[in-house]
Amino acid sequence: MLKSHRCGDLRLTDAGQTVTLAGWLHRRRDHGGLIFLDLRDRSGLVQVTINADRAPAAHAVASQTRVEFVLQIKGVVTPRPQDLRNPSMATGDIEVTADEVVILNTAKTPPFYINEESAVDEVVRLKYRYLDLRRATLQRNIILYDRIVRTIRNFLHERQFMEIETPILIKSTPEGARDYVVPSRVHPGEFYALPQSPQQLKQLLMVAGFERYFQIARCFRDEDLRADRQPEFTQLDLEMSFVDRDDVMGLIEAMLIHLVESVALPGEASVTGKRIQQVPFPRLTYAEALARFGNDRPDLRFGLELCDLSDLFADSAFGVFANAVAKGDQIKAICAPHCAGYSRKQVDELTEMVKRYGAQGLAWLALPADVTPDRDHVRSSFAKFLSPHEFQGLLARTGAQPGDLVLVVAAAPAVTAQALSNLRLELGRRLGLMDDSVFAFCWVTDFPLLEFSAEEQRWTAVHHPFTSALDEDWERLESDPGSVRAKAYDVILNGWEVGGGSIRIHRRDLQNRLFTQLGIDEETQQLQFSQLLDAFEFGAPPHGGIALGMARLVALFAGAGNIREVIAFPKTATASDLLFGAPSPIAAGQLRELHLRTVDE
Repeated sequence: MLKSHRCGDLRLTDAGQTVTLAGWLHRRRDHGGLIFLDLRDRSGLVQVTINADRAPAAHAVASQTRVEFVLQIKGVVTPRPQDLRNPSMATGDIEVTADEVVILNTAKTPPFYINEESAVDEVVRLKYRYLDLRRATLQRNIILYDRIVRTIRNFLHERQFMEIETPILIKSTPEGARDYVVPSRVHPGEFYALPQSPQQLKQLLMVAGFERYFQIARCFRDEDLRADRQPEFTQLDLEMSFVDRDDVMGLIEAMLIHLVESVALPGEASVTGKRIQQVPFPRLTYAEALARFGNDRPDLRFGLELCDLSDLFADSAFGVFANAVAKGDQIKAICAPHCAGYSRKQVDELTEMVKRYGAQGLAWLALPADVTPDRDHVRSSFAKFLSPHEFQGLLARTGAQPGDLVLVVAAAPAVTAQALSNLRLELGRRLGLMDDSVFAFCWVTDFPLLEFSAEEQRWTAVHHPFTSALDEDWERLESDPGSVRAKAYDVILNGWEVGGGSIRIHRRDLQNRLFTQLGIDEETQQLQFSQLLDAFEFGAPPHGGIALGMARLVALFAGAGNIREVIAFPKTATASDLLFGAPSPIAAGQLRELHLRTVDE
């Protein structure tokens, strides 16, 4: 080894030891006869002092160094004088008095500062990702990722789970998203697919009798990207036999609590510092989540719940509201506390925001803070059209108090939900209600099993086609498919879906029925899913599982707003790899070997 100790591990208890360190020069301060170097490795920083009188040769070498040079230092750990100790550094009580400095490698001037946190264009960061990863925040995030994975593995192994690898090259089957496909050289004209998830494979492991499986699995989906999505991603994939959904949810809930309580952030002795808002995690049905928050991944750190006013205005003399209810639209409101002083410009900004989600506009009502509100003494875009009964009913429904601002949307149910759910999040940000020290977990259950695709003119699976319906809903699968609820469950954290799972179908007859309802005929069922359907005839146990997105989970623990901040080598929002320049053309000879040719459109 070129080093005897890690830079960030040295403490007062090491004083007097002769050590050999190796790392990158983080910062250099030259005071003539004294040169101070901050040496950095993955564990942190340590100050190195080179005295020209004590070590003239080392001082001569140190004077030639520049930031990001790779150095080896040999010296003695020395306590710093009490008045020169640095409490902001883990190694701030000591320094290394150098006797020898060796330049292991030089470095060009980096394209951005590594030794300080500054704004850098993400294109530059991703092009030079190996340098970006040297920065303190990225190092912290990647180390945190490793700690979370290790903790998960230990937790599951202690509960009799087995970690089993599954193939990456598999068969393309319709499971929701678009597949990445891989041409076969050995089998001309035929293709493998990269797995969207190990879904069928882990179900087959249950049929095989392993009972408790998990994997930190690589998955691939060719879909449009966003802040919490990558074309290739890693998930905690987990499956259990002889369970119902409470068993799976209980296990994952215990694991997440354990992570929050036990995973220490890099460089800190304490755990994450996050406080779980409520244990056990609240459980909401899909219908309840939509009704109260407008989406199926509610951020429960704050209230501002949606309030349904449709029945209140069904017979209103105010035609805008009455006509909306008559044609099946919904009228819903949010009460923003202490926002009655919003200017017209601020209200217009909120109006433009809801319009982006399909709403025609935003009705508003500002209650004065200093008087008991009545219909004739408020600022509002619509209050004068309401009857006294409707006005008082609106205040009672929304819980509005003097000084509050009531915001109302009237539109188709889906538009109302989307517009107000996003308005709620925006108000939460503006009002400082999103406490980053709080982890607000919840479960959402009883999703619809199927949804109708107007584009394809057929029923499609909301989650995937292997999810079981609630036992009491199977009888309606053919007669009223839209009303059938799934044995599915999502775990939500601060408005992010971090995992989703279900109890699976384990009987061939039920799986055949669901495939048929999805428009998959018997021949296609056997062609694409014979491996699973045939396995169900050999004693498949009841089973269920879940998958948690690792990058999303780590990003929330790290306080990062984008999963690219916790992935070592991420793709851009257009699925490009700026470091390697991928995707890229391949040689004509490779195409011929694969029996492929490209066609210009």
